[in-house]
Amino acid sequence: MEKSSSDGGNVEVEQRRSYWRCSKEDFFPEESFKSWCNYRLAVSQTCLRLRDRITTRSDDAAELVQLRRRSENDMKRCLTWWDLIWFGFGSVIGAGIFVLTGKEASQNAGPAIVLSYVASGISALLSVFCYTEFAVEIPVAGGSFAYLRVELGDFAAFITAANILLESVVGSAAVARSWTSYFTSLIDRPPNSLRIATNLAEGYNLLDPIAVAVLLATSVIAMISTRHTSVVNWVASAINNVVILFVIVVGFVKADPSNLTPFMPFGVGGVFRAAAVVYFAYGGFDNIATMAEETKNPARDIPLGLLGSMSIITVVYCLMALSLSMMQKYTEIDPNAAYSVAFQSVGLRGAKYLVALGALKGMTTVLLVGALGQARYTTHIARAHMIPPWFALVHPRTGTPINATLLLAVSSSLIAFFSSLDVLAGLLSISTLFVFMMMAVALLVRRYHVRGITPRTDLLKLAAFILVILAASMGIAACWGLGNGGWAGYVATVPIWLAATAGLWWVLPQQRTPKVWGVPLVPWLPSLSIATNVFLMGSLGEESFSRFGICTVVMLVYYLFFGLHATYDTAHDQAEKGPQIHVAKEEEKRGSLELTPA
Repeated sequence: MEKSSSDGGNVEVEQRRSYWRCSKEDFFPEESFKSWCNYRLAVSQTCLRLRDRITTRSDDAAELVQLRRRSENDMKRCLTWWDLIWFGFGSVIGAGIFVLTGKEASQNAGPAIVLSYVASGISALLSVFCYTEFAVEIPVAGGSFAYLRVELGDFAAFITAANILLESVVGSAAVARSWTSYFTSLIDRPPNSLRIATNLAEGYNLLDPIAVAVLLATSVIAMISTRHTSVVNWVASAINNVVILFVIVVGFVKADPSNLTPFMPFGVGGVFRAAAVVYFAYGGFDNIATMAEETKNPARDIPLGLLGSMSIITVVYCLMALSLSMMQKYTEIDPNAAYSVAFQSVGLRGAKYLVALGALKGMTTVLLVGALGQARYTTHIARAHMIPPWFALVHPRTGTPINATLLLAVSSSLIAFFSSLDVLAGLLSISTLFVFMMMAVALLVRRYHVRGITPRTDLLKLAAFILVILAASMGIAACWGLGNGGWAGYVATVPIWLAATAGLWWVLPQQRTPKVWGVPLVPWLPSLSIATNVFLMGSLGEESFSRFGICTVVMLVYYLFFGLHATYDTAHDQAEKGPQIHVAKEEEKRGSLELTPA
C-alpha cells in the first residue's frame, strides 16, 4: 500500500480513501477509545491530562499546516475583499435590526435606541480589530477557536468553541423560525398559521417545517460551492440593501422631530440595557474570519472585508433606528412589527410588504453565510479532535466541508422544528459577548508574550495586569448592574482599570510586532474591548447568566469525558511520532527511496 507523509510529517496516511465513509476509526481514532479498558485508564488520568491541556499551547504553524492536512483536501481559495464585504452584510444585517429595534425602543431606550446601536457598534468594532489581526496572521478556518488554542491553550479554546457552536446552532434555528413569521406577514396570514399545533409543552408545541426547509436549502447551497454561495449572497444582499435604503429615506421624509422628545425616557440605564440586547444584531461578523483559508490575499482582503463592512453596517443601523424613532412616538411603536406599523401610521400601508421582503432577504443571507462560516469553525474544531475528526473532512470536488455543514444543519433543524427559542435570546447575546471578550484577552497575550523568549517575571506581570483589567471591568459592570445610583463604585473601579491598562503599557515591552496589519493603540483598544464586552454582559438579566452557567456545565461534562482525552491522545501521538518522521525525512534527503515506518 502506498504511503505518504501527512499532518506536517506527524502521521502517515494510506492512499486517499473515499470521502463518503463512516467507520469507528473515522469517529474515534484515538487510543483512549480503542477499548473500554483504555477508556477507563484515560478517565483515571483526567486530572493529569487536564493540567496538560490547560498548560499546553498550539502555534501558528500547527494551525496553518498540520491541522489543515487532517481535512485531507484543501478548501478552494476563491474569495476577495469584495466577497468578504458582501459576506459581512449578509451575515450581520438580518432579522435583528427589524425585530430588536422596535422592542428595545418601546420598552427600554425610547428614541435613544440610536445611542444603544452606537454603543454596541463601538464594542463590535473593537472586537473586529482583534479578529482582524489574528485572521491576517493565522488565516485558517478555525477563527477564534484557532486563535485561542495558540494563545490561551486547548481548554480556553474549547469553552469558546462550545459557545460558538451553541450560538451557531441556536441562532440559526431562531432566525429560521423568524423567517417563517415574516413569510406569513408577507402573504397576509396569521403569525402561526403555517406551523403545526401539537399537545407538547408550551414553547415547543408549534412545529415549524418551513424553518427546517429553509435551513436545509441554505446548507445545500453552502455545500455545493463557496464561490456560488458568494454570488447568491451578492444578489440577496443587494435586494436587502434596496429595502434598507427605502426604510431610511422614507423614514426621514415622513419624520416628525417632536417624536424624539423625551429623548431618553428610561434613563442611561435603559440605553445600555437595550445595547446589550441589540448587540445580537451585530453578531455574525466573526464568520468572515473563518473564511480566511479561502481568501486569495488574507493580508489585504480580511482588513478591508471586516472593518469595511462593519463600519458601514454600524452607520446603517443608527440611521434605521433614528428613522423609526422620528416616524413614530416611542410609546406607539409596535414591539413585534415596528417598521410595518410605523409606515402604516404615516399612510404607507403597502410598505409592510416591502419591510417583510427585506427582512426575509436579510434572514436568508444570514442563514446562508452562517451555514458557510459555522461549518468552517466546526471543521477546524474537528481537526483538533475536540469533536470526531470525520467532521473535519473536506470534499475533494466541491472544496467544502460537507460533513460539518450537515452536522450544523441537522442540529439547527431539530431545534427550529420544535422550539420557539424565546427563552434563549439572552443566552445568545451573553455567549457572543463572552467569546469577544476572550478574543481581546488573547490579543494582549499575543502581543506581550512569546514562548521561549518572554522572561517568566514578565509573564507573571502580564497575567496580573490582565486579571486586574478583568476584575475592574467586572466591578464596573457590577456597579452598573446593582443600579444604586452612587458614584463610589465607579470612583474605585474605573481608576483601577485605567491604572492596570497604563501599567501594562508602561511596564511591559511588547514581544511581538504584527507582520502586516495590527490593532492600533495596544493595550488600550483590547483593554477597552474587554471592558465594554463585560459591561454589556453585566447589563443582561440574571436568567441569562443562569442559562449560560448551565450550558457551561454541560460543555465541561462533555469535555472531561470525551474532548479532553481525544485532544490529549492526538497531541501526544503527534509529539511521539514527530522525531521518528524527522529521522525519516533526513534519510530521504540522503537518497532513501522509502520513508522508514513510524
